Amino acid sequence: MTQTFPHSRAFTVTHKSVLAIALPMTLGYITTPLLGITDTAVIGRTGEAAALAGLAIGAVLFDLLFSSLNFLRASTTALVAQAYGREDPREQVAVLCRSMILSVSIGLVILLLSPLLLRGGLAMMGAEGRVAEVTAIYFSIRILAGPLTLANFTIMGFVLGRGKGSIGLGLQILLNGVNITLSILLGLHYGWGVAGVAYGAVAGEACAALAGVMIIIARMSKAQMPTWAELFDRAKLSALFSLNRDILIRSFVLLAAFTLLTRIGASFGATTLAANAVLMNFFMIASFYLDGIANAAEQITGRAVGAMYRPGFDAAVKLTGLWSCGFAIATTLVFLVFGGHLIDAMTTAEEVRHMARQFLPWAAITALTGALAFQMDGIFIGAAWSSDMRNMMLAAFVGYLVALALLVPSLGNHGLWLALNLFLAFRGVFLLTRLKARTNQTFPD
Repeated sequence: MTQTFPHSRAFTVTHKSVLAIALPMTLGYITTPLLGITDTAVIGRTGEAAALAGLAIGAVLFDLLFSSLNFLRASTTALVAQAYGREDPREQVAVLCRSMILSVSIGLVILLLSPLLLRGGLAMMGAEGRVAEVTAIYFSIRILAGPLTLANFTIMGFVLGRGKGSIGLGLQILLNGVNITLSILLGLHYGWGVAGVAYGAVAGEACAALAGVMIIIARMSKAQMPTWAELFDRAKLSALFSLNRDILIRSFVLLAAFTLLTRIGASFGATTLAANAVLMNFFMIASFYLDGIANAAEQITGRAVGAMYRPGFDAAVKLTGLWSCGFAIATTLVFLVFGGHLIDAMTTAEEVRHMARQFLPWAAITALTGALAFQMDGIFIGAAWSSDMRNMMLAAFVGYLVALALLVPSLGNHGLWLALNLFLAFRGVFLLTRLKARTNQTFPD
């Protein structure tokens, strides 16, 4: 029987409260690919293939480096949401300050190490000559925004932790809008090329960070400012670092899984590799709204844990599960019916189109096999059950490796896609097996 604790703080969880976070964040995620499209179009107008290749490599290096640091956003969301549930505004601000100090510090270290990181990245990607020169120009400018990028992760985590999805969307639109506008203006109108595109990205991060800080300060009172003792509380710092460590390990394992997918796909030839790249866009599209729902799960379950209010937690699990499943089924059906047209829109190469159609069903069902994984990630992050999330990710990765070893030799690229879907399913199911026990531990009878 569900129990309300003597010191619990009741709140209502509805479909509206889930969508109030999920929809704005989904819209924000959808705008992000426009950056890559705009940058490619701007540099593509120069007619220089080396410039386009250099931009692509520079963007990959930056994204590879900073996407692995998105744990700063997730951990901030979880801890702020729990403090929000406890109705503790001082701790909410303290979490923001701790995370901001950590984020900016990591960003400055990356900035100092950027020459070494660039050399390593160029060697890893095999870039030479004019391509390497363009990559160096882009990366050396873009990396200036490193501390700002990580600060924006923390700001986004703070506003999401407080359930302000609309503010998160506004900041994302501001960042992307400034980036796109200045990339076009500087890159094309003023003829700065790749440097203009890079400066546009830096300006976008700076504007979003400034706006985010101003919004937070405007909504904060002096009474909410933590003392130095509260800010550097050893137990709170330990919880932050432990949560960040576990999410980072999970992120690296996830990156390794998709890197393996690409490397094995490359062994089947250029056409298959290209077809797989086209089909991965189907998974990316599904991930936009699955991530949005996961964000809702993070905030609401984190708030429920902070409030010690099990009915709110159970409702969050149920409603985010319903929306994840519903969207996943609808998306899979759309992909199966219209996937061929989407493939044709993404490539004009007939051999790639033909190959992609053969494996379309596998890509279409990634929304279904991944829905539970995204939702469970959101729940376990929000509740700060990070050790379970880390361990289950490692277990799922072992299952993925076994599936690759057994299926790829006999089924080829079909086996590769089957292994990916199994990996997604393993992640969700393994976490689900831990949900009841961890819930009962957190909300004891």
